[in-house]
Amino acid sequence: MKSARVFTCSTLILAVWLMPVQARAQSDPEYLTSILAQTIQSPVVTAYQLRQYMMQHVPPLPNPADAQQWTAEAKRIRRHLLDDVVFHGWPREWVNAAPKFEEAGVIQGKGYRIRKFRYEIVPGFQSTALLYEPESDTGRIPAILNVNGHVGPLGKAIEYKQKRCINYARHGILALSLEWMAFGELNRPENDHAFGAHLDLVGMNGVGLFYLAMRRGLDFLYEHPNVDRGRLGVTGLSGGGWQTITLSSLDERVVAAVPVAGFAGMITSIEHPEYIGDDFEQNATDFRDGQDYTHLAAMRAPHPTLLIYNAEDDCCFRGPLVKPYIFDDIKRFFKLYGKEDAFWWHENSDPGTHNYQLDNRQQSYRFFTRYFNLPPLEREVPVDAEINSYDELVVGLPKDNLTILALAKRRAHSLDRKPLGDSVSERRKLETLVRYEPVTMKHAWAVANTMNKGAATRSFQFQLSNDLPATGILVAAITAPDTAPVTIVLNDAGKKESVNVISDRVNRGEQVLALDLLFHGDASLEKARLPEYTQLLATIGNRPLGIQAAQLVAIAHWLRDRAGARQVRLESAGPRNQIAALTAAAIEPALFSDVQIRDGMESFAKLLDAPVAYEAAPELFCLDLYKEFDVDRLTALAKAR
Repeated sequence: MKSARVFTCSTLILAVWLMPVQARAQSDPEYLTSILAQTIQSPVVTAYQLRQYMMQHVPPLPNPADAQQWTAEAKRIRRHLLDDVVFHGWPREWVNAAPKFEEAGVIQGKGYRIRKFRYEIVPGFQSTALLYEPESDTGRIPAILNVNGHVGPLGKAIEYKQKRCINYARHGILALSLEWMAFGELNRPENDHAFGAHLDLVGMNGVGLFYLAMRRGLDFLYEHPNVDRGRLGVTGLSGGGWQTITLSSLDERVVAAVPVAGFAGMITSIEHPEYIGDDFEQNATDFRDGQDYTHLAAMRAPHPTLLIYNAEDDCCFRGPLVKPYIFDDIKRFFKLYGKEDAFWWHENSDPGTHNYQLDNRQQSYRFFTRYFNLPPLEREVPVDAEINSYDELVVGLPKDNLTILALAKRRAHSLDRKPLGDSVSERRKLETLVRYEPVTMKHAWAVANTMNKGAATRSFQFQLSNDLPATGILVAAITAPDTAPVTIVLNDAGKKESVNVISDRVNRGEQVLALDLLFHGDASLEKARLPEYTQLLATIGNRPLGIQAAQLVAIAHWLRDRAGARQVRLESAGPRNQIAALTAAAIEPALFSDVQIRDGMESFAKLLDAPVAYEAAPELFCLDLYKEFDVDRLTALAKAR
């Protein structure tokens, strides 16, 4: 729906109770604006309530009786994460495709050479890689996959990664260095990791692309004729640390792993949501629903694993804050196999910040040479003079190379929805898709009131049965009875922006609830924190959209029962509340007499075409939503009786 156009679900209109024409006080919009602008609840309170809710959903670590039991459970988790989460919606022919690497040049070093490669992640989407190989690589030798984190425009050319790979190669190890989405040669705005949410929207879990990008590198090494498959390793910093723990826990070909400052358990994420940043893939939809990164760390048992963290990390995952959950609690799993000594911890204090500098690199050398049965490498060989420039290491990508956003658009264009089935089955499908769980009103806390200039207002903090927050201000003429017709008004821009609509409905003799659902207005967070919390909810198996729809239904029931009415009118402005309103009305259409939308959107295609950033409307990027339901289908369900 275009700006300022009013959309009415006409078949929903049973009655709009019009009061008899009579003399009554007219509400004062200017006065109402000042009331609607008042804060009911602070972002700090909302954040606390969300943390309490999420703490109840932290997946606990199991207590296996023996190694055999844990091996079986780890296999189940591995299969579930790959089949049901990571590759949800991804074509099997893409997932199972053989590695496609094309050599594009060679750089000769001192005692090693660098081979340049471009490789296919999925059809139409290529990345680049560098293979550092010993000059004399006869026979089967170990290999390490080196994955990037968020290293800025230099990407795989970053100095500390080059030094590490050169030292590996000079010590008889093949080192494959991968590029990473949004950095280096993949440094394009449309590769921002948050566009993984757009893949979710069209039915492919965004984490699948990130997983395939790194797994292709492992596939290449595994098939390399000179690689000893019994001595395969992975390492990386930050986002590369996340890749390391994820790939090495889900792919049993990885023998030794060294994730550096790259992951934390759910408890740490709740305590420090600022660690989440823009790493959409690290909190992928459903990835931590029933299991956590603590489980992935435990799944490394009994394979050699070195966890490196930094004492005063200036980015994320400070060592002392994560160690209790991802090392201390995990040692018992290695003990099941009698392999306690294969699980290492190192906490860096020089420089102690977010780094894979000399101390951390030397820890990785000691670790890999020990478990790869190579001569010990205790100290790094200085190679400053051998560092190549970015331009020297460029491989080159096709001009029409896909991006994350372009891949999502391509998928959207191929969607082929069947006609809507019967309303009952479609409604159940929608409920499942948005993970809809009904809630009830525990208590409506009346925290303030006014009675002036012809209008009476009452401000509420709504305590629902799941203890997630919503707030609202109920407005009516002073002379209006408690049984007056009721309207709920939602607005993406905040309650006060609906003052004219509210004033008009009040002057018609109605009661109007200016409502802020979770993540809106007074029930929201500081802007920078919003995507962090919505990601956390989605990764533990919730859908913010489903939560909002359940809140709206529960509050509409409360308001209807309070007024003794049959139904409630609903008006919303802006696309975020539009979809929450349509979802609620589609799930329970008999509750609403009339649904009107202003400044909405005609299709979810707008989220892709504009494009709309994830952080601007996080609840709309619901896994499979556009794949199964566009706006017209939600509207049709909202109209259905």
